[in-house]
Amino acid sequence: MRHNYKNLKIWKLGISIANDISDLLLNFPKHERYDLSSQISRCSVSMPSNIAEGSSRTDKSFSHFLDISLGSSFELITQLLIATHRKYINEIQFNQLEIKIEEFQRMTMGFQNGLK
Repeated sequence: MRHNYKNLKIWKLGISIANDISDLLLNFPKHERYDLSSQISRCSVSMPSNIAEGSSRTDKSFSHFLDISLGSSFELITQLLIATHRKYINEIQFNQLEIKIEEFQRMTMGFQNGLK
């Protein structure tokens, strides 16, 4: 069974997170452009991108792409913690993003369990 990724709530939430991250990165220091901010950007874009790519595959293969998307989401939280420690973002910004990312993780795991 193939899935239309544009209709998936997890994809829509992933896009929303990627857009939030893009806005947040505008305020990062210039010297982080090719380091932490680049890593954060790639992780956030990877989340919905892997859902989109996997949606064209079989359910077993799609599950693998969801694993990659989930991995990126956990990596993203870690990188945001580092950014918070470095004072690039404040606790409120971190907490708002963490809530949204954890919701993405729960929804994605639930969707993935439904594929099996």
